[in-house]
Parts: sequence; structure tokens; C-alpha cells
Amino acid sequence: MNAFVGSFAPSRLTRTTFAGARLSGAPVRSAARVTMQAKSKSVPFMDCPKALDGSMVGDVGFDPLNFSAYLPLSWLREAEIKHCRICMLAALGWITTEFYTFPFYAGAPKLPTDAHDYFTKTALAQVLLFVCVWEILTTPAVIQMVTGKSDRKPGYFGFDPLNLTSKWDRSKLDKYQLSELKNGRLAMIAIGGLVHQAWLTKLPAIAQIQAGKFFP
Repeated sequence: MNAFVGSFAPSRLTRTTFAGARLSGAPVRSAARVTMQAKSKSVPFMDCPKALDGSMVGDVGFDPLNFSAYLPLSWLREAEIKHCRICMLAALGWITTEFYTFPFYAGAPKLPTDAHDYFTKTALAQVLLFVCVWEILTTPAVIQMVTGKSDRKPGYFGFDPLNLTSKWDRSKLDKYQLSELKNGRLAMIAIGGLVHQAWLTKLPAIAQIQAGKFFP
């Protein structure tokens, strides 16, 4: 009888057997590390775009719309430097017109926003012609750079009348390139502020400060 019952009883399982079962059923953790994408220096709560690896002077990982994933980085830097230089000249010209106007434009308004409408009827066509000619002359160099047919750096046109760069080492050149970028980025913001303040107050920049009028 005991032999008959024993034939249906479960076989004895040792503690070691249970332990082995638990170990074999436990999930195995992968030894591979999960690589976290670096955060942007300029926008710490956003991931840094992969193309912005810090190899370019002035690269702080700022590309919230992720243009660098779709467009060549050299072309984007070329556009940035061009806008930087234009806005630095524009900010200087905006303030200069309060104190000096060319004799042949003596009747031009002092307020730059009004001067825009004035020059629309006079010299704007000349300005547009100059811009078009400049773009036509410089575009081939940019295309060669983007396609890898030349080792030209973004924004470089060989303009150095005082031959200063021949005396600089790499670190000093990077320093001045960074200065140009920082001043240019500030100028892009500044010219936008100058335009909007002129629209609001109907006064040139220096006159606003003298009158203490910063709101309509």
C-alpha cells in the first residue's frame, strides 16, 4: 500500500533544486551600458543634436529645430556668419544715421524705420542689385565647400587687408573667430530690438535713451 501511494507522491526536491529554479527563472540583466545622449550646453533640458559635436568654434549645441540633421553644418555656419556680419553693420549704421547722413541724402528721415520707406523710392534698387551681385559672386565658393571640392572654411573670403592672421597661431585665430560669432549673435538680437523699439516709440535709439522713453 505504501509503495502504491508512494508511486503518486512527488519526488523529493532539495533546497538546492528550488534555488536553482529561482536562479534559472530570474531575468538576466544585460551587461551593456545604456548610452545617454549628451545635453545641449545652451539649452540644458534638450538633447544636443548629433551633428553638433563641438568641433566648430562657437558650437554650444544650440539647434532646437534640429536643422543640422537635414542640412550640411558648413552651410549653416556660412549662413550664420553672413547674418552676423550683416547685423553688426546694420546695428552700427542704425545708430550712425542719428548723427550723420550723406550730403546727397540730406532729406532722408532720421528715424530708420521711416528711412526704409524713403529709400524704397530712391536707392533701394541699388542695394538689391549690389546684394544680388555679391550672392552670385560668392555662391560658387560656398557650393564647392559644401560638396567637399575645397577645404574652404565657412565665412572665409580671404579678406585680411592688414595681414593679421599670418601672425596668429591656431588658438588665437579661434579666439577671434569666437569673438566675431559672439558679437554677431548679439548684433542679430540687437538689430531686432532696435527695429521694434523704433516702431513702438517713433524715436531713434539714442534719442530714446536721452528722453527716457522706452514704451509707446
